[in-house]
Amino acid sequence: MLKRISVRKLTLGMYIKEFCGSWIDHPFWRNAFLLDDPADLEALLASKIKEVWIDCDRGLDPAGEEGEVMQAANEADVAAELARTVSEPLQIVRVSSDAEFSRAAKIVAKSRQAVNSMFEEARMGQAVNADSAQRLVEEISNSVIRNPGALISLARLKNADDYTFMHSVAVCALMIALARQLGLDEAQCRSAGVAGLLHDLGKAAIPPEILNKPGKLTDNEFTLVKTHPREGHRMLLNGQGVDANALDVVLHHHEKTDGSGYPEHLAGHEISLFAKMGAVCDVYDAVTSNRPYKAGWDPAEALGKMAEWRGHFDTRVFQAFVKSIGIYPIGSLVLLSCGRLGVVVDQSEHSLLQPQVKVFFSTRSNARILPEVIQLGQPGRNLKIVSREDPAKWRIPDLNEIWSGQPNPTR
Repeated sequence: MLKRISVRKLTLGMYIKEFCGSWIDHPFWRNAFLLDDPADLEALLASKIKEVWIDCDRGLDPAGEEGEVMQAANEADVAAELARTVSEPLQIVRVSSDAEFSRAAKIVAKSRQAVNSMFEEARMGQAVNADSAQRLVEEISNSVIRNPGALISLARLKNADDYTFMHSVAVCALMIALARQLGLDEAQCRSAGVAGLLHDLGKAAIPPEILNKPGKLTDNEFTLVKTHPREGHRMLLNGQGVDANALDVVLHHHEKTDGSGYPEHLAGHEISLFAKMGAVCDVYDAVTSNRPYKAGWDPAEALGKMAEWRGHFDTRVFQAFVKSIGIYPIGSLVLLSCGRLGVVVDQSEHSLLQPQVKVFFSTRSNARILPEVIQLGQPGRNLKIVSREDPAKWRIPDLNEIWSGQPNPTR
């Protein structure tokens, strides 16, 4: 029996089946669990959630409490209500990256906590409930629809300690954007997001001191790291709500089209579309993120180098990926024909070569100038990008703050 009750009526020992409200309004990464920790009850009471569904067959039933007001329903009723909530078409209007950054930052912070919890549970041998990732993917997907670049670029800003968790969030967002660019339907886009979120789950089985090692891995350490696709696949098989595409991507996101990848050395058509997508998204976020042993590449630089790696990526998928994030992704430092430096802050709907740029530095006077946002290609302004630039060359340590308005994560 499922009952809908006020959070004020919750007591320890009840089994929460579903929260009545937005995923972003509560502090838990999963929707269903036994409420047995006083800290969880306190956190829920302090959240914006006002009501929850409880499962009286799996936890305490509050029916005997005097003055209790509740609504009873069967499993099918609740499932139908939730299905309507998820399947209703969202009226999402595309917004500027600047308008989406603050909202995306909240989603990124919540996602980091969720993925951290998911990895910790996997590390302790607990079964993974893939269904619990769906709401998280929904929020990330909605942000990507509002503005494809905002959350993707923010998720690229990581510190050494949370790299593995934030990498999963970034790949989730990149997979959703790529799926939409490839014309996949909404169900497939969500499936791609779940696959991206879970693709590195097997790293929960790798010792943190190896994952976060600041120097080069030994041969034995690298061999151990290469076991993570099979480990993640095993973890998902032992869990609940397994998504077939997630299973595929978890196992095969390190395969290469020339057959030189791992763990099964698949080649060409032997690799599924979703695994080919996972390979591109995984590598892009990895090479553009700061790691304990190296600084991340500039986003535009990364795309240029990846395009030269013959036999690594599927050509059609890679071309669609570039279109999904832009030739000059958000955060790219560029030199304009007027001699000013600017950082890309948004894409243009009309041309991959004419993004929106925030100019802030004059190369002629070698000094900062008052920032100004310019949409390249505007009538009357004959400006174009001359080249992409290295932030280190120009000694611009705060480039990320300039385009995002968010503080740089500390190491």
